[in-house]
Amino acid sequence: MSAGRLGDLLVARGLITANQLKDAVELRKQNQTRLSAALIQLGHVNENVLVTFLSQQYGIPAVSLDEMEVDEEVTKLVPVNLCEKHCLVPIEVEGNHLNIAISDPTNVAAVDDLRFLCNMEVNVFLATESAIKGLTQRMYQSAAEGPSDAPISIDDFNNDEDEKTGLIEVNSGDKKDAHEVDQTLSDKPVIRLINKLFVEAIRRKASDIHVEPYENYLRVRFRVNGSLLEVMRLPAQMKAATPARIKVMAQLDISEKRLPQDGRLQVKTKDKKIDIRVSVLPTIFGEKVVMRILDQGNVAPDIKGIGFEEEQARAFIKACQQPYGMLLVTGPTGSGKSTTLYAALSAVNGQDVNISTVEDPVEYNMGGVNQTQARENIGLTFATALRSLLRQDPDIVMVGEIRDTETAEIAIKASLTGHMVFSTLHTNDAPSTISRLVHMGIEPFLITASVILVQAQRLIRVNCEKCKEPDPRPTRENLIEAEVPEHWLETLQPMRGKGCEKCGGTGFTGRRGIFEVMPMSERLRTLIIKGANADDLKKAAIEDGMLTLRQHALIKFYRGETTLEEVLNNSRPDGDL
Repeated sequence: MSAGRLGDLLVARGLITANQLKDAVELRKQNQTRLSAALIQLGHVNENVLVTFLSQQYGIPAVSLDEMEVDEEVTKLVPVNLCEKHCLVPIEVEGNHLNIAISDPTNVAAVDDLRFLCNMEVNVFLATESAIKGLTQRMYQSAAEGPSDAPISIDDFNNDEDEKTGLIEVNSGDKKDAHEVDQTLSDKPVIRLINKLFVEAIRRKASDIHVEPYENYLRVRFRVNGSLLEVMRLPAQMKAATPARIKVMAQLDISEKRLPQDGRLQVKTKDKKIDIRVSVLPTIFGEKVVMRILDQGNVAPDIKGIGFEEEQARAFIKACQQPYGMLLVTGPTGSGKSTTLYAALSAVNGQDVNISTVEDPVEYNMGGVNQTQARENIGLTFATALRSLLRQDPDIVMVGEIRDTETAEIAIKASLTGHMVFSTLHTNDAPSTISRLVHMGIEPFLITASVILVQAQRLIRVNCEKCKEPDPRPTRENLIEAEVPEHWLETLQPMRGKGCEKCGGTGFTGRRGIFEVMPMSERLRTLIIKGANADDLKKAAIEDGMLTLRQHALIKFYRGETTLEEVLNNSRPDGDL
C-alpha cells in the first residue's frame, strides 16, 4: 500500500489528523521505515486499531499471534530474512495452502514471492507488526538465515552474488546484442531472474517452463509430472526484458517480435549440463516463451521400472532382442516414447553390438551408444543422418521419430537388410500405427515383413504413497461407465492422495506408463495384407491377448496406484469393437 493512500484513508476516517500524517511522513523518510510504523512510533495511532481498520477496509481477517504455536515444518518453508523484509510470518499449512500473517494487506510482491518459494497457494491474515516480529523471533530464535536448502526468493534477484544460483551459462548470443539489451532494458536483474528460474525448475524436476505475457502481468508456470503449476507473476514491465534475455541466450533475433522463433541453449549446474529448447511465439500482449528442459545427466531407465505388466515386458524385451526388424513406439508428444526407447537400448547395449542413434534432441547421454543430434537447419535431417548411420556398420539403429515417407522407407529397408531399428510415431494407439504407415505410402507387404512389435503409451500420475487414502467419490455408475469390469466392483477400493509435504499438496508423486503392446502375429500380418482397418486390427490384437490403454490404466486404478480421473484423462473407452 502506498504511504499516501494509507495516510489519506486514515485522515478521511478521522483516525489521525493531517498534521499527524505530515509528522509521520517526515519520520518515515528519516528512518526509511513504513508509514504505519512511523504512526505507531509517534503514538498517533494504536497498532491494534490500525489492524482492525485495515481488516475492515480490505476484507481480510485479522489474527492474534500472542499465544500461537507454529509447527517446526512450517518454519522451514520460509527464510527468516524474507519474514523480516516483508513483516510477515508463516503460521500454518493446510493441504496445498500456506497461511501467513502480514502487516501490509497489499504487499502483492511478498505473496507472489512465497507462492514461488513454496510452490503453494497463500492465504493472507492481518496481524500487528509487533506481534509478527515477536512470533518471528520465537520461531526462528533470532536466526539470521532460513533453511540452507530453501529455494531462492525473488528478493535475492537484486543481489550481486551470482554464485548463489548454482548455474553458469554455457552458450549465449552475440556479445553486441547482449550489450544492447543491457543498455536498453537494464536487464541485469532479468539475468538473475531467468537463471534462478532454471535452478528452481531443475530442482522441481520440471519438464517445461512457460513464460506467458498478459495485459497487466507476466505469468511463469512449470510443468511438473505433466501438470502446469503457476509459480510466480512478474510485473508488466518485465514483458519485454524477459523474452529478450532468453532470445539472447538462445541466439535468436531479439529485434524480430512479429514471427515465431525456435532455438536452443545449454546451461550447466555444478555437476551436470542441461539442454533447453526454446520456442518463442508472438501473442497480443507480447512474446510467449516455452522452454523444454532436457537433462542429459539423466540415467537411462530400466524396462521393468517404467510401468509394464509382466507379460507386456516379456513381449517387449523379446522384440528388442531380435537380430533384425522394426520396433515402433507411438503416442502423443510428452507421453514418454523416448524414455521407453532408451530403456530398450539399455536392455540390448553391450560390447558386442554397435548401436547408433539419430535424435532431436538427445535426451539421455548413454555410454557405449553413438548418438547423433539431428539439425534440420543445416540439412542434417533424420533421413540424411539415417543414410549415413547405415554406412557405419550398425547392429541396432534408433531413429528419434519417423516424420516423413523418406525416413520411413529408409528405416524399413534397414530393418529388412539385417538391422534392428527402433523408432517412434505420433498415433493414438498401436493398431492405428499400421494405418499411418500405409497412408505414408509404405506397402503393406513391407510393413508385415519389417515390423515385429508396435507399442502405444501414455503417462499417468501416480498417487502419493505417504498421503494416499480411500476415495469415496467414484460411484458405481462412474466405474461402470469407465469400463471397470463388474466382477471388480465388490473388491475395488478407489484411492487418491489428499496432498502432503512430500507431494507438494498435489496428491501425486511422479508418473508411470500405461501401455498397449501389440506383437505382430500371423493373424495380424494376414489382416494387414488384406487391407484391414485399425478397428479390425485392434479386435484381432485383443483376441491375441493385447491389453488396451484403457484396460492397463484400469489395472493400475484397481491397485490404488492412480485415480479414476487419471484413467479417464489418459485413455479413451474401448467400447464395442
